[in-house]
Amino acid sequence: MAAILERMHDRLDLLRRTKSIAIVGMSKNSARSSHFVATYLAGSTDFDVYYVNPRETEILGEPVYASLADLPIVPDMVDVFRKTADLPEVTGEAIAVGAKSVWFQLGLNHPEAAAAAVEAGLDVVQDRCVKIEHARFRGGLHTNGFNTGVIDSRRDRLV
Repeated sequence: MAAILERMHDRLDLLRRTKSIAIVGMSKNSARSSHFVATYLAGSTDFDVYYVNPRETEILGEPVYASLADLPIVPDMVDVFRKTADLPEVTGEAIAVGAKSVWFQLGLNHPEAAAAAVEAGLDVVQDRCVKIEHARFRGGLHTNGFNTGVIDSRRDRLV
């Protein structure tokens, strides 16, 4: 059953179920958070990562798609780096293409867009960073996103 995922264990489960992520609002500017997160996801995870930005054609040597509908696959997750006012539109696109979840990055929260996604059967995460959550679940970050310096070889900790 789709829901707004507020509990840590629910977000971990979502990341474990996710195989592909479309980053909407991907920037070629390396100082932007979308670029930093994309670099991490593409280089440090097993996710298939796709970039969406109608003003670009290539970033980090990968193709960039104008919209979610232009992707060659249906993404499991749509990770959103757009302003709050754009969330209903992006959520509508995620629903239309058949994504399984939408993830609104840090600072992004939209109750109506989240409710529409849940109503359509998508899981929703709001005001969280995929990179921080993934790294934290791997044992390398504190709950607040800071490096713990802990190296952990226990099984089942990796997403």
